[in-house]
This record gives sequence, C-alpha cells and structure tokens, in this order.
Amino acid sequence: MIEHRKLKALPLALLSAFVLSACVSNPFKADSAEGGDSAAKPASTSTSSSSARSSASAIPPGMNAAGEVVDSSQIEAGHGQQVKGINDWEGEITGKPFPGSKFTQLKIGMPMRQVMDLIGQPSDQGSYVTAKAWIPFYFGSDRYRHELIYKGQGRLIFSGGSVGDWSSGHLTWIIYNKNEPAYR
Repeated sequence: MIEHRKLKALPLALLSAFVLSACVSNPFKADSAEGGDSAAKPASTSTSSSSARSSASAIPPGMNAAGEVVDSSQIEAGHGQQVKGINDWEGEITGKPFPGSKFTQLKIGMPMRQVMDLIGQPSDQGSYVTAKAWIPFYFGSDRYRHELIYKGQGRLIFSGGSVGDWSSGHLTWIIYNKNEPAYR
C-alpha cells in the first residue's frame, strides 16, 4: 500500500517533470523568436533571407525614413544608438538632435534632479513598472521607469529609484522629437 504523503507528492512530481521537459525541449522556441508559425513559413531559404533583408531595412515604428521620431508613443527600444554614459550607465538615444534642442546638454546616466535643473520642468510626466519588477530577487535598476515629456523637444526615460522616490532615477533613454505634444 502506498503512503498518503507519496500520493500527494506524485502529482507535483509529474507536474515538475512536465514543466522541466517543456523548458528543455520546446519545439516552438525557434518559431516564437521569429513571431510566427513554422507551417505558415515557406521552406525556401532564399525567400526567408530576402524577407529578413526587407525587414532589416523597414522603417521602425514611430520614425520616418530620415531617422527622425514622428510619434514618440510608438517608439520601441533597440532602434536608437546604444551609448555608455556617466558612471557606466547604459542607455539609448533615439532620433536625431535638431537645432535648439535642450536635450543636447544631457548625458545618459545623469540623475533626474540634475536634468531638471539644466532644462527645466517637463510639460507632463508619468511612471510605470517594467516586467523586471516581477522577477523574484531582481534588484537591478530597471524595475521602475519615469518618463518626462517636454513639448517640442521629446521624451526622457529614467530608470532606478523606487515608486515613491523618483529623484534618485538616472537618465537611460533620450527620444528626440521636435513635434512632441505637451501631454502623453
């Protein structure tokens, strides 16, 4: 006769084995990285390589063909210039600087208070939690972000700090947009 404790542990052990096997051998892993279904893709490598070339030359969302930002709310990370700033802070600059932009005075890694002392108060601002905030035991600086909107200038994204104390955040993303509206 099987003990009662072993019966309770058996379904948990089966579930653990199933999850582990799904993680180790995921047949959809290659397809999910490309965002598609392998049955719907053509088998020809020449077609897939030409589509890869055309998607690489495609205009990123929120930008025009000249590399200028036209809609800041549509911008996605990874389409700008990756830079290393003050105190080894890593960040991104998206769009092109334009004459009269206050953002040319800024450097990635600057604290929020210093940025606001240099270029003034924003026309709007907001904050949000990133997916990294839900990772257990993740204590990195990208759990929370704070966004400052400057009309006619663009947007600044700060990482670090906490929900209640945004003044300790550091500049991690500069988005140049000379047509930025006053509000989010």
